[in-house]
Amino acid sequence: MCRPRRLRQSPILREMVRETRLHPSQLVLPLFVRFGRKLRRPIAAMPGVFQVSPDELVREAAQALEAGVPAVLLFGIPETKDARASGAYAPKGIVQQAVRLLKRELPPLLIITDVCLCEYMSHGHCGVVGRGRAGAEILNDPSLKLLARAAASQVEAGADMVAPSDMMDGRVGAIRAQLDALGFINTPILSYAAKFASAFYGPFREAAESAPKFGDRRSYQMDAANGAEALREVALDLQEGADIVMVKPALAYLDVLCRVKTQFGCPTAAYSVSAEYSMIKAAAANGWIDERAVTLETLLAMRRAGADLLITYAAPQVARWLKEG
Repeated sequence: MCRPRRLRQSPILREMVRETRLHPSQLVLPLFVRFGRKLRRPIAAMPGVFQVSPDELVREAAQALEAGVPAVLLFGIPETKDARASGAYAPKGIVQQAVRLLKRELPPLLIITDVCLCEYMSHGHCGVVGRGRAGAEILNDPSLKLLARAAASQVEAGADMVAPSDMMDGRVGAIRAQLDALGFINTPILSYAAKFASAFYGPFREAAESAPKFGDRRSYQMDAANGAEALREVALDLQEGADIVMVKPALAYLDVLCRVKTQFGCPTAAYSVSAEYSMIKAAAANGWIDERAVTLETLLAMRRAGADLLITYAAPQVARWLKEG
């Protein structure tokens, strides 16, 4: 039997036998874009994160690309909202304009677009709202048509991959069918397959201006107690045509991440969500933790659990730290 203790004595040997590695090529940077010029609106709960206008978006993305981050995930904040989320699929919507600009200015960048309706809905929910027996409820099937339309509009603008995050049943299949019908048969889908109804989303809802005006999202996002259900959700999305599946949040759901990777073996993403980022920032600002060490250790845990892609607001800084060694 080998003696790992002896190998730990040498920094070179420790690196040579390391089982899990972080690399900038695994990183995806989420960005929030809104209409305007020279706009950088800070997110109070997320130090270093901004809502940016398209011109500033190019600057943010260029800096990330230079640091070694190959991909961004775009979220749009429209000028107006309505009950049909029309800004999500408008040809000149904010995400569509941002995608065209990024493709022109930064051709090597991989552009992923979040496909959801909450930022564009006047009520802040991820689907169409109707009247049910118990009052207002989210209507699954009517929402699918709008989600497919939004995804198609983003791909027509030049998005390299779409990422449906709404958690409506059947949305991956509806989007796949729509993209294929339009000839985008090679555009992959990154599905938020196991997205839990989590308390870790608070800062994001400030950043995306997407908090629901009534109720919550527990009728369509997953119960935090249900690991086996997550596997069923992943299986359904893969059957419908998902190319990559995601677990969100990441840090509190490493067990789910590991189970997904072990059972399905497909490309898997972990979303290190807003509160994970904010907690590290706040503790570091108070001098309680080493921001670099804790950030890298949490991302390493996600990789060790099975993540191939790491979606994190710290992506540019992480890429720089990794280059420094």
